[in-house]
Amino acid sequence: MSPTSTSSPSTTSPTPLRVAIVTESFLPQVNGVTNSVCRVAEHLAARGHEAMILAPGPGPSSYSGFPVVRLPSVPIPGYRDFALGLPARRIVTTALRAFAPDVVHLASPALLGQTAVDAARRWALPTVAVYQTDLPGFAGRYGVPCGDALWPLLRRLHAAVDRTLVPSSATLRTLADHDVPRLSHWPRGVDTERFHPGHRDERLRNTLAPNGEALVGFVGRLARDKRVELLAHVTRLRGVRVVIVGDGPDRGRLRRKIPGALFLGQRTGEELSRIYASLDVLAHTGADETFCQAVQEALASGVPVAAPAAGGPLDLVSPEHNGLLYHPDSVRELRVAVGRLAHNAALRSRMASAARDSVRGRSWETIGDQLIGHYRSVVAPSDTLVPHPRTRA
Repeated sequence: MSPTSTSSPSTTSPTPLRVAIVTESFLPQVNGVTNSVCRVAEHLAARGHEAMILAPGPGPSSYSGFPVVRLPSVPIPGYRDFALGLPARRIVTTALRAFAPDVVHLASPALLGQTAVDAARRWALPTVAVYQTDLPGFAGRYGVPCGDALWPLLRRLHAAVDRTLVPSSATLRTLADHDVPRLSHWPRGVDTERFHPGHRDERLRNTLAPNGEALVGFVGRLARDKRVELLAHVTRLRGVRVVIVGDGPDRGRLRRKIPGALFLGQRTGEELSRIYASLDVLAHTGADETFCQAVQEALASGVPVAAPAAGGPLDLVSPEHNGLLYHPDSVRELRVAVGRLAHNAALRSRMASAARDSVRGRSWETIGDQLIGHYRSVVAPSDTLVPHPRTRA
């Protein structure tokens, strides 16, 4: 099977859409799925569309002016900060019937997403699924047996939707190899004002690296699948100061594993912008990324990246241009890549100049309009071929 190649669909129709967003993760949890859903909701509001968000666990009841319907959840063993949405069929059904969406957006669908797919199919509602979490890879990192057994379940779920949007070419090839149909490429946006070289803060740099060390940072969840413990090998490089930004269930273990690193905890807003721009190198260690927003935010901040040659970073990091790639399972290559960038100021400066240019044109506004185009392209044939009940006033 070859993946579908889709150009940016047209977004010129003035008719507002009603979008039901069903997400497996949302605030107060902070992760890639949550961040993407927030940006999508903000863009829909800015473009004058209507939306409703269905999300697991306790949290805010509204976002960007849209209602958030909270659904039952249970914590994942060993990762209690993450709420797993339960298949609350009655609540999902009632919410969708009351809202009467034009399209159902499924963010990283799993158990909750399958329930929404079943309901959508019952009423011939168009569906767009966003594949964002490598569940088989995630299961493998956490020692869950038979992670590959998830593929038939994922294929069944995604075969039931009108379109599956995939954030990177590597992930698109993986899904195509597992016979997932109707695939289209839809990347992630980045706020190029929030993440900008102009936020570099020399006072902050002097605080974090008082002896003038090269500042090497990791930004992300502190969880086993991110393999942050590999940075212990980077802390042994001369003239390098490693800073780790983020929080998660692995925080205590990582503090013991990487005593030479400075843990800054969860940072957001302007503070995170300053940290990114003040780094000399971003060292990413996760090898199961379907996209990797942290890499894109670093590049927008004018920071070269060392990342595994796997998954999403393959689309973002151009070796010897805006960063370096290393074999995902080679600690030696990780050390060499970070060492080259940290110890060669001229190379680092050249790559820093290229980093920001490499993500130009990836604003959330542009990416959001592409998404609305995907919505419209699945809504149009449904409206002409299938009776579509409405319960609007």
